[in-house]
Amino acid sequence: MQFIQTDKAAAAVGPYSQAADTGALVFVSGQLGLSPLSGELAQGFEAQTRQALSNMKAIIEAAGRTVDDVAAVDVFVTDMGQFPVFNGIYAAFFGDHKPARAVIEVSALPKGGLVEIKCVVAKA
Repeated sequence: MQFIQTDKAAAAVGPYSQAADTGALVFVSGQLGLSPLSGELAQGFEAQTRQALSNMKAIIEAAGRTVDDVAAVDVFVTDMGQFPVFNGIYAAFFGDHKPARAVIEVSALPKGGLVEIKCVVAKA
């Protein structure tokens, strides 16, 4: 197993890797809307969603894969009322690619985040 680390995505906020690559699958850890440069959360739900997806994409690319290789996505939001906003951003991000997905409302996320996104990527 290989652990993935890239400076193009926000650093892990705890004792874990940005991703673990088993060869057949890449497990990308939950990504908050944290800037890779400042380590600060983007302002607002939309900006955090876009940054979390950008972080996820950077990690996927560091593993030598593309977003078209994403097989499943798990999303955690603190306000399910933001679901339509999330869905629009997500649809634009993935385009015609439609991985399996779950969106779950939670009471809180690390660092006060509003959204966290993790995924499983299949070998191309």
